[in-house]
Amino acid sequence: MKPAIWILWPSFLVGTAANAVFFSIFDPADLWALWHLLPTNRVGAYTFGFFAFWALGACSSGLTCFLQRTAEQVNRASCPLPNGQRPTECRSE
Repeated sequence: MKPAIWILWPSFLVGTAANAVFFSIFDPADLWALWHLLPTNRVGAYTFGFFAFWALGACSSGLTCFLQRTAEQVNRASCPLPNGQRPTECRSE
C-alpha cells in the first residue's frame, strides 16, 4: 500500500497545481475549438485536464519509484528457487 501512496499522493498535488496553472493561462472553450477532445463545457474540461495531469504525475512518480530500487530488489526476481535449493550467490530475502 505504501508504494501506491508514494506514487498517487505527489501526483495528485502536481495534478492540482498543473491544472490550476494551465487553466489560468488557457480558456477551455478555446482549447475545445482546437482539439475537439475536451468536453464541451468548462467543468468537464477542468475535470479532464486534472485527470490528465494526475496521470502524467503518476507516471513520473511511478518511474521514480521503479528506478530507486536497490540491486537486491531487482535481482530478487531472478532467483525463484526455494531457500534450500538456492546457490550461494543467490541471497534469500
